Amino acid sequence: MTPAGAPQDELATGERSTRNRVARSILDHGPSTVTELAGRLGLTPAAVRRHLDALVADDVVQAREQRVYGARTRGRPAKVFALTDCGRDAFDQSYDTLAADALRWIQERFGGDEAVVAFARARIAEQAAAYRAAIEAAEPEERTEALARALSADGYAATARSAPLPQHGEQLCQHHCPVAHVAEKFPQLCEAETEIFSQLLGTHVQRLATIAHGDGVCTTFIPKVSSTTHNTSASTAGRNPA
Repeated sequence: MTPAGAPQDELATGERSTRNRVARSILDHGPSTVTELAGRLGLTPAAVRRHLDALVADDVVQAREQRVYGARTRGRPAKVFALTDCGRDAFDQSYDTLAADALRWIQERFGGDEAVVAFARARIAEQAAAYRAAIEAAEPEERTEALARALSADGYAATARSAPLPQHGEQLCQHHCPVAHVAEKFPQLCEAETEIFSQLLGTHVQRLATIAHGDGVCTTFIPKVSSTTHNTSASTAGRNPA
């Protein structure tokens, strides 16, 4: 029921604003449950469900079972809500078609896949200067977190967290990828990014999932670095290991 004296357009604007906050929270934190969204946004679960129903109807988010890495616990996996391609496009005004066409032209005219790899490495190397400075200024145990902050400053909405077995390492999660649609056609972009993470952190890293591959989050496993660990090449870049 519309409260007396409250214009309908003001109510609609407030609803859209809250709905955008729900979608933005999913963008920043990755696929989320109703409970997680309610906690982050200070809303009731019922209010979150109402906004999610509208976002699902508008093809901005989709519901799916929560992906579980490692051993499954008892019970049915929780339902999570993730952005659709349409939902990501609402936040990302990149020139995907132009970029893909340019890479295809480079591939056809200047050496095939090797030319694309060279471009991808040169591109990420330019970005990596800021990442390197952030990592070198951090304590060894805080370097993954420092990289996550630097990536977030570039629009990747990145976070660092303990791996399912914390004694084994950490996970770097990128909840947004500004070039996801291009990387779907040219996985060399993901591979070059994984290589640079390995170089910056001075350890072997493993890419577990990517948005370009259809996952909700780009996830990179970073093992604990021992005193005898040396920089090695990255593996499983740009795709799931399965």
